[in-house]
Amino acid sequence: MNIFRPRPLALLAPALLIAVAGCSSADDSGSVAVPTPDAKTAPVCRDLHKALPRKLDGRSRNDPAPRSAYTAGWGSPAIILRCGVVRPPKMVDPKVAEGGDPDAIAGGVNGVDWLMEKQGDGTWRFTTAGRVAYVQISLPKGMSAQDEGTAVLTDIAPAVKKAIPTGIASMRG
Repeated sequence: MNIFRPRPLALLAPALLIAVAGCSSADDSGSVAVPTPDAKTAPVCRDLHKALPRKLDGRSRNDPAPRSAYTAGWGSPAIILRCGVVRPPKMVDPKVAEGGDPDAIAGGVNGVDWLMEKQGDGTWRFTTAGRVAYVQISLPKGMSAQDEGTAVLTDIAPAVKKAIPTGIASMRG
């Protein structure tokens, strides 16, 4: 297991240079913005939805509203997954690639590459890199990237590897 092994973002995949469309992250109301992946991305996101574990870091599945094949949740407050999101701007930020941004780390966990970003409110967001769709995991307040984040990414890696092939994400998400 390669927990948070730093890598230059330039080496993760050409997908880091391709923009895709999506929506904003979850809020505290228990509902999330549902991504709108394009025709190429939607089927792999639906495949991911079918492959997702019933439990994530010991938390039971608790999908947010509105129900969608492009979102999932576990626990309360929920760990939120969204598939077909926009490429985070920091994926092409040279400071991140050089390890000079303390709020964004590139790394891999169990064969899946991630951009790990600390948000302004102290929460963490993880976005896959080098896959044909961007998959985003958002941790609720109070969860740490090193402790719970590692367990979450370890638990979700088999589903991501099974459903989301490596490659370049489409322009629309």
